[in-house]
Amino acid sequence: MKVLVTGGCGYIGVHTIVDLIENNFEVICVDDNSRSKADILAGVEAITNKKIPHYKVNLCNAQDTRLVFEENPDIKGIIHFAAYKSVPESVNEPLAYYQNNLNSLLNLLDCVDRFEIPYFVFSSSCSVYGNAKQLPVTEATPWQTPESPYAHTKQIGEEMIQAYAKLQKNTNILLRYFNPVGAHETGHIGEVQEKPQNLVPIITQTAIGLRSQMKVYGSDYNTRDGSCIRDYVHVMDIANAHTKALQYLIAQKNKGNCEVFNLGLGEGVTVLEAIRAFEKISGQKLNYEIGDRRPGDVEKIYANNEKAKNLLNWEPERDIDDMMYTAWQWEQKMRGRL
Repeated sequence: MKVLVTGGCGYIGVHTIVDLIENNFEVICVDDNSRSKADILAGVEAITNKKIPHYKVNLCNAQDTRLVFEENPDIKGIIHFAAYKSVPESVNEPLAYYQNNLNSLLNLLDCVDRFEIPYFVFSSSCSVYGNAKQLPVTEATPWQTPESPYAHTKQIGEEMIQAYAKLQKNTNILLRYFNPVGAHETGHIGEVQEKPQNLVPIITQTAIGLRSQMKVYGSDYNTRDGSCIRDYVHVMDIANAHTKALQYLIAQKNKGNCEVFNLGLGEGVTVLEAIRAFEKISGQKLNYEIGDRRPGDVEKIYANNEKAKNLLNWEPERDIDDMMYTAWQWEQKMRGRL
């Protein structure tokens, strides 16, 4: 079955392409490469021995988006990753986030309708929960006020798909994942960010010397050590969940035509605990300082992942040490140190 992966040159998208191919799906990629590089697909080819057709298309352009489907009338599934994703940037540039993340989704759903695409998987986020009042969060946990425009675009995106799904025959899955980290075990693909805002690439860039120092944002949260708590999950485990979501829909195991699943390890790790895990597996001592809280950050969030385990038959296989080890291997390989 042919699957369109949007944002396929991005971090989670490129790992998902590998997992899809390893499970016998045919894949095409769409990415405007404004925040990614198409040459990452060479890493996919090295792992899978498959060349990935790639369309450099901005999904906010409705006509260009439709052309992809006209040229590939046999597309049966879409996995939609393409979106801006930086919480701090969204706080500073909210209109750019609403314009990009929502218009691209709108154009894609229009193509689902026009070309009768039966299966749609949406990349959502645990940020939809905001500062949840009870932990761990389940899929039924009520949303709180979003802490950032990025989180708000994910809330609106889910609502758009749910409203659309009520009128259509196609089936949809919303995957709310927590904090993907790590890289493919071969070291051929991983996270590429020159100026990352998320923790693990900042850790690895500090360790390798691209940064002289890193900052831990906040020491006065109501957590074990005062730093934020996140649910880190290996990117290849996240990738596999997208494949399993498609297989679930194809097998018609879905209970309705729009379902939601949390994807997390199911336990929380503080920022300082993550730093110590990296120091342990790498043997590197990190130079970091404690700073003030950062606008848009949620205090603590972690998942109840029982629904994904029970219905999708998804099981995270890698722990925090695996995440840090593969992220560090990728950083070293990317910088020519391995």
